[in-house]
Amino acid sequence: MNIRYAKQIYFRLPIIIRLLLTISILMLLFGLVIHFIEPAQFPTIFDGIWWAFVTGATVGYGDYVPLSTTGKIVAILLILTGGAFIAFYISSLSTAAFQHEQDLEKGNLSFKGNGHIIMIGWNERTRQLIEILLKNKPSYRIVLIDHSLRHISFQDFPVHFVQGNPTEDHTLEKANIKLADRVLITADISESERQADNMTILTTVAVRGNNKQIPIIAEILSKIQIENALRAGATTIVRSNDFMSTLFFHEISHLKKATPFEDIYQLLKTQQFYHTKIPDNLDDKPFNYISALHAEKEQILLGVIRNDQYHMNPPAGFRVKKGDILLSFINI
Repeated sequence: MNIRYAKQIYFRLPIIIRLLLTISILMLLFGLVIHFIEPAQFPTIFDGIWWAFVTGATVGYGDYVPLSTTGKIVAILLILTGGAFIAFYISSLSTAAFQHEQDLEKGNLSFKGNGHIIMIGWNERTRQLIEILLKNKPSYRIVLIDHSLRHISFQDFPVHFVQGNPTEDHTLEKANIKLADRVLITADISESERQADNMTILTTVAVRGNNKQIPIIAEILSKIQIENALRAGATTIVRSNDFMSTLFFHEISHLKKATPFEDIYQLLKTQQFYHTKIPDNLDDKPFNYISALHAEKEQILLGVIRNDQYHMNPPAGFRVKKGDILLSFINI
């Protein structure tokens, strides 16, 4: 019964571990045999084991050599058996390393770290944001989740890729959602606004269900879906459409002094509008007090959205209420 149980444990081990155990036992046996056959040439058992490893690996230092016919026969058997096992072990290591690299690029491996940023959705905005983050915060660890991307080269984008549907618990668990620092959900611009926002909201629900406290930054394309995204558990709402509409208005209004495209591009890379639901501790606080808190974080508080009405740059004494949405301008 014990032998059967030991066999079950042995065959459940990874092949690399099984090979290493087999080689170790084999070298130990050959070391013992050669020590007892030629004790003068191999004074200790360790000397015999050392010779077995050196001979089996075909290194051949020559510091210990069997002289008797029996000893030479043992050496031949060692070369035929131990050498084959060691060669197979080395090739298995190479195969395992190559397979690990392939699985990493294909998004098949789970992330084991903590305090990381999870980005959901691969698109041009995500690519640029990854480049900006790694340039300014190289210590950040990023996990990318996407269902359409088939592989991504770690050399080109040093992120941990997880291939799968972000609305499924299994995919979020592979990204180690419980130990992540925050989550960014980008809109799928290849879909209609309604479909993209529905997917973002469904993903938000899945993320919030797996981690009750994690900050979730969600990109919403349609204004009417902001409240639904907040109900789903989003901490902050990003509406890129707001920024683009404001930018187009600026260009239309200043055609005689148009802003160079490069300046616009640089602005888009470093600024963004954010919608944030008012925290409970700021309920009934004056607008100027909350604005000062944002300024300390190098953020500009533009106004408040209340009952779908925008209150831009309200009077200093204007008090925010529970359920209000703060509209701020933040450096990325």
